[in-house]
Amino acid sequence: MSPNPIQRRPSVAVRIGPIRVGGDAPVVVQSMTNTDTADVAATVAQIAELARAGSELVRITVNNESSAQAVPRIREALDGLGLDVPLIGDFHFNGHRLLTDYPDCAAALAKYRINPGNVGRGEKRDSQFATMIGIACRYDRPVRIGVNWGSLDQDLIVRLMDENAHAATPLPVEAVMHEAMVQSALSSAARAEQLGLARDHILLSCKMSGVQDLIGVYRTLAARGDYALHLGLTEAGMGSKGIVASTAALAVLLQEGIGDTIRVSLTPEPGQSRDREVIVAQEILQTMGLRSFAPMVTACPGCGRTTSTLFQELARDIQDHLRAQMPIWRARYPGVETLQVAVMGCVVNGPGESKHANIGISLPGTGERPSAPVFIDGEKATTLKGEDIAEQFVQLVDDYVQRRYGAG
Repeated sequence: MSPNPIQRRPSVAVRIGPIRVGGDAPVVVQSMTNTDTADVAATVAQIAELARAGSELVRITVNNESSAQAVPRIREALDGLGLDVPLIGDFHFNGHRLLTDYPDCAAALAKYRINPGNVGRGEKRDSQFATMIGIACRYDRPVRIGVNWGSLDQDLIVRLMDENAHAATPLPVEAVMHEAMVQSALSSAARAEQLGLARDHILLSCKMSGVQDLIGVYRTLAARGDYALHLGLTEAGMGSKGIVASTAALAVLLQEGIGDTIRVSLTPEPGQSRDREVIVAQEILQTMGLRSFAPMVTACPGCGRTTSTLFQELARDIQDHLRAQMPIWRARYPGVETLQVAVMGCVVNGPGESKHANIGISLPGTGERPSAPVFIDGEKATTLKGEDIAEQFVQLVDDYVQRRYGAG
């Protein structure tokens, strides 16, 4: 436990299928598919991959009749695989019609996502929004009102810009944009409540692609209400840029106790698994001490003392091994997700870091004796030698897990 635990912002708890969000529940990890939802086999396979990686909620696109028709079959297939991960329907432009025309789709989804900027214009906007909220009430489904600055309600932004232009002290354009995001979310939530949707069935999000913009908007949103909040930097980008930008934004807000669910919106590298966004979200929460998902590996970056790649390879292999074992270990060894493993490359910090971990190894650096002391629970347990040090250490880790967590 951290000496200064993060104080979560009070929020209304929302039930999404078997998952509880907000209130005193832990921050929940969400992801989204990028398959054609009408392709049932491909969508089920990707949802299963995301769920097995640890995604607790999965959002799918519902944008046409074929995708709406596929949703019940996707739900049935997942149930057949023993995967009860809740599905969130992502609706834009025609959600009111799809939910009305395909009641089996409305019933199969655990939550609806509505973008108030894409519901409709003028009178149609009000009626089409009311239709979607009415269906949510009928099926007792929560709704995320998800504002995005790429599709912000143009009538609202024009009105606020006009009011600002005539103000005695006009605000910067960015400030008006932020206010429009917050007002769109809160006014839509208030309207949903007027239409009969309970407060504990509403989540809000205001997604932007700029780190400072996102932080500013969510601080304002959190200060003005107690709705459960979904965090995410939209269009975060690819590779390290997307990871760094998402982490920079989400970590600041989470540290301030803001956020009840998170998604890391990474653009996948060609051929890369979609589950990368799940792993990054988990690692943000785990490194901040908010949740534990899988054993963590401490490893040094290497220097002139560690010219051998042995410790780098072992750090990679042990991390891959631990994550690969988690689907089995999670059920068999309760608490194993808190395991700390250290893989160090030389004698400078190796023994000390290894002693701080549950189990750690200090590999020989350049010019050091070809032996590797292993520390278990702060005490030196053995010294490994030979060409198969990596295999020996993996076996020691497996034995430790069975001995330490097996009683559970």
